[in-house]
Amino acid sequence: MTERLFEGADWDFHTLQRISDACEAVALKDLGLDVYPNQIEVITAEQMLDAYSSVGMPLFYKHWSFGKHFAYHEASYRKGLMGLAYEIVINSSPCISYLMEENTATMQTLVIAHAAFGHNHFFKNNYLFKQWTDADGILDYLDFAKKYVMSCEARHGRVEVERTLDAAHALMSHGIDRYPGKKKLDLRAEEKRAGRRRQHEEEVFNDLWRTVPAGKSKSRSAISVERRRKLLGLPQENLLYFLEKSAPRLAPWQRELLRIVRHIAQYFYPQSQTKVMNEGTATYVHYRIMTKLHEQGRLTDGNFLEFLQSHTNVVFQPEFDDRRFSGFNPYALGFSMMQDIERIVTRPEDEDREWFPDIAGKNDVMGVLRDVWANYRDESFIAQYLSPKLMRHFRMFHLHDDPEERAGIRVDAIHDERGFRRVRRELARQHDVGYIDANIEVVDVDLSGDRRLIVHHRVIKGSQLNETDAKRVLQHLADLWTYDVALIEVDANDKVLREYVVSPRPITAAA
Repeated sequence: MTERLFEGADWDFHTLQRISDACEAVALKDLGLDVYPNQIEVITAEQMLDAYSSVGMPLFYKHWSFGKHFAYHEASYRKGLMGLAYEIVINSSPCISYLMEENTATMQTLVIAHAAFGHNHFFKNNYLFKQWTDADGILDYLDFAKKYVMSCEARHGRVEVERTLDAAHALMSHGIDRYPGKKKLDLRAEEKRAGRRRQHEEEVFNDLWRTVPAGKSKSRSAISVERRRKLLGLPQENLLYFLEKSAPRLAPWQRELLRIVRHIAQYFYPQSQTKVMNEGTATYVHYRIMTKLHEQGRLTDGNFLEFLQSHTNVVFQPEFDDRRFSGFNPYALGFSMMQDIERIVTRPEDEDREWFPDIAGKNDVMGVLRDVWANYRDESFIAQYLSPKLMRHFRMFHLHDDPEERAGIRVDAIHDERGFRRVRRELARQHDVGYIDANIEVVDVDLSGDRRLIVHHRVIKGSQLNETDAKRVLQHLADLWTYDVALIEVDANDKVLREYVVSPRPITAAA
């Protein structure tokens, strides 16, 4: 008779080892997963709240905003207004999975399957994570960042460090490289170079600023537009990188802080593009592993029912007319698409053969899924693999609302072939960072005049920035640049729609 992994809800660390070994056997042998070495740690509810507050990182520098988030989450948790995640997983090598000590043995099995093997495989194999992250170096780099921030506070004062970090955090979402082609980040090398980094770059930078007239000048002849833009690397979408290299008055330690923040922002960049796929993969993997363990007799019927209750809650998707509806649950959509691919590969219908001729009836479920997990992000995954059958299951339709074309809201995509393609295209677009993130870039600097920084926001389909938020973020940009900053919103035809101008605050005002 097959030995049970555990009896009842209680567990100890020997039980966790048995659970991990059993999950690993299914993950590697049955599913063919390829994972980083696993490191499993058990933490308390308070430690989980602390991890929430510092964006899930085990080592992080201190900042007042993390304490604010901790206080908010703790109050909500104590009042019963929110629950806590069963686990947090870190994209590193080894892959670190934090498990709540309050979890039952069944839930520990679920989260090990979900995080230590589902997320782990996705982190290691998806092309975006390979392209943009350094799993081997992230923990060492975070340790370096924490110590560096502490040393800056000791040398320059907490207020000055917080002022710089506040501004960097406000610009964090615009401190990333969005397109491939640059050298893959090596965080261990970055740490080693931190002390001797910018000597040549600062010499070039100083040469640029020495060409600027000392007094006011009406002429731009000192530096041609073409040379000025070339020297400054414009246009530049990575605002933190531009400030790090070109802001005229930042001290070297401030430039290093900007560099730290943008490296961490880049680390999280793939996760924002793969929420549906990442959670869908982990949910599909934990479902397959838990089902296999139950079939092997290693989980009792009671354990499996406990798992199914939790799993059903995770993948619950309210209907569009339900008051709880707030969009598609990434767990529900991702898991359903993975299961649908399994159906298409093993039990295709005529419609599937027409829509997915490359995989319909292929009978290699894990081969197809591993290929999908490695080579797609949310936008391309939905655009390629969302099937008409699944669209009917979720009762999807598309509402069109464009006052320039027609007054009122109308349904313009229903359940026919043309409608399916329109729905799939529009849902995929909602997960395209190039479409949903504001397209903002530095385009010029008035070097021969008042040194005003010119930033453009390219407006897509009339989606302009919120005025209050735009001015707040622009203020942080001006504080780092130390001269006026102008943000100009332009449409596809370069027509100016709105302009904001913000001046830097005196340093004493921030203190």
